[in-house]
Amino acid sequence: MEQHYSIESKFNKLIIIVSILIPVVVAILFTIKLKDYGINVEPLSFLPPIYATINGLTALLLIFGVIAIKNGNRKLHERLMKTAIVFSVVFLVMYVAYHMTSDSTPYGGEGTIRTIYFIVLISHILLSILVIPLVLVTYVKALAERFDKHKKIAKITFPIWLYVAVTGVVVYLMISPYYVQ
Repeated sequence: MEQHYSIESKFNKLIIIVSILIPVVVAILFTIKLKDYGINVEPLSFLPPIYATINGLTALLLIFGVIAIKNGNRKLHERLMKTAIVFSVVFLVMYVAYHMTSDSTPYGGEGTIRTIYFIVLISHILLSILVIPLVLVTYVKALAERFDKHKKIAKITFPIWLYVAVTGVVVYLMISPYYVQ
């Protein structure tokens, strides 16, 4: 049992650092345009539908992961959750790469749909920041074989992570008509 606690304590500082560092670095990189530094790179305008698809696939992985564990298939659950984490990292890399090579697209909708778009976008962004430590803590609890604690935090992590993945697709679908081709 003591070994499990040492695994968790070993990762606690790293979870805090990563949970702070990722949003800060993404925010900084979001403001950097490579062209402003004389780096002549074609805009990666093909990425948004790819990373939106990755968000959709992440949502499916999360759902299938919950189904797997409810059916007692721990190994499949573990593989699905690890894949969802990898997909989330791939999404983040693509998202940052796109924004470093392309100008932001303003949302062109008006009226109520504009309000809905910004509510979805802002909630997506805020919860995507919150979900980072939740995913990491949930994962470390499983690594430490503290499955009682893992299950407890996963009940919080899952709906937030699922919301972030699904709203990532929704945000893309809502803004995609306004992308400059």
